[in-house]
Amino acid sequence: MVQFTRSFFSLCLVAASFAVPTKRTVAQVEADIANIATQVTALDNDIKGFPASGLVGALNINTASTNLETTLNTATTDVKNTGAVDEADATTILNSVKAIQPVIIDGLTRISTEEPAFVNNTPFRRRLEFLIYMHRRLLPVAGIPALVLLDLQTLKTDTDAFGAALISAAPADLKAEATSILSAIDGAFATAIAAFS
Repeated sequence: MVQFTRSFFSLCLVAASFAVPTKRTVAQVEADIANIATQVTALDNDIKGFPASGLVGALNINTASTNLETTLNTATTDVKNTGAVDEADATTILNSVKAIQPVIIDGLTRISTEEPAFVNNTPFRRRLEFLIYMHRRLLPVAGIPALVLLDLQTLKTDTDAFGAALISAAPADLKAEATSILSAIDGAFATAIAAFS
């Protein structure tokens, strides 16, 4: 009976440790932002290479978008699990986000201006739509512009969640600046989404 009680108590402790979210550190959040920066740069480069990159380039844009979505979701969870941060850490995080803001806006501006290439590139469009048709269960969209629109909408949602988590964790005196950065990025998303809507 004593052995059973010890085993049961140990099992309860193990179960409780899994039920409590793991506290993340500012260093983890900074690493997440560095990962986001790398992925944003890769996505921006893929967009810059389109339409010359053709079908492969379009698929690379979609893959890079999907990878960025996953990274943003992980980063959002890590920020939430870190909680409020002090002034110095918040300033470091804010500066890291400010450093990638122009790259994000550039990518969104470029994809907005390349919208005709996604719509009017007939041989490219036929090949990609064939692939979409063949993988309809994995990729339930109605064509290239719809795929780009879906990626943009999902990235905006994920970016907004990440931004909201950062704003929530920031000290009061940095919240306005963080909100301003998110608003500028949201403005670029709105333009890009409108181009594909």
